[in-house]
Amino acid sequence: MDKKKVRDYMTYDVVSIDAKGTAKDVINAIRDTHHDGFPVIDNRKVVGYVSARDLLFVYPYTPIEKLMSRHLIVAAPDMDINDAARVIFRSGIQKLPVVDDDTNLIGIISNADVIRSQIEHVSPDKVFKFIDTLRQLHDVEPVLVRGRVAIQSLLPTQSKIYQDELEGRMYEIQKGLAEPLMVVRRPGRLVLVDGHHRAVAARRLGIKELDAYIIEIDEDIELGLERTAREMNLSTLDDIKILDYARHPLVAVTHRLVRHS
Repeated sequence: MDKKKVRDYMTYDVVSIDAKGTAKDVINAIRDTHHDGFPVIDNRKVVGYVSARDLLFVYPYTPIEKLMSRHLIVAAPDMDINDAARVIFRSGIQKLPVVDDDTNLIGIISNADVIRSQIEHVSPDKVFKFIDTLRQLHDVEPVLVRGRVAIQSLLPTQSKIYQDELEGRMYEIQKGLAEPLMVVRRPGRLVLVDGHHRAVAARRLGIKELDAYIIEIDEDIELGLERTAREMNLSTLDDIKILDYARHPLVAVTHRLVRHS
């Protein structure tokens, strides 16, 4: 997987509005979800889009069909994420419904998802390379799924993180830009492979779950990462040391260069 695709970043759990509904249905959806726009569907097929601005000066029981925009711009799941970005930013549309070949709604991609794709370090390609490594080292056949994991259940495999990066990850989470964690789930254990700053940031913000690439292994084997965690006396996120900004390696290198210039 050389290029990032829409399917890797889109939201699969989409709130939609039935084409036979009314403006009141949209008002309720906005109140319940805090979203500002929704795909309109008729038997799973996307037939329009309705947003908060379409409700201005409208009677609550006005039919959706009279409010929605029929000028649809959609994305396909195999579309390059950079192409989706161009469509979103050139059109001024904040969200694109993602549809299959029959125009059935399967997801939605937003400008926030596009931004996240550009700053994300845990790319699908990186995940698949890690899976290949597991195959070679442990003779297993992992299965990759996308889902949410409980922060308190994670076994860390990194002993220290840095305060400045932690603050950056907290900001990203609050803005909805946090990239997924990478974890291995095997019997009785959820091992955090990548995303220690994000996990600790979520814990500080009181967030219970985060999105993750979950690599599932049925075999009850101890990974090398787990042995490393045991040697470093790591069992929960609370065992990770948080180093201040001045001790970050990049800052230390900069200080040395300035001092000797």
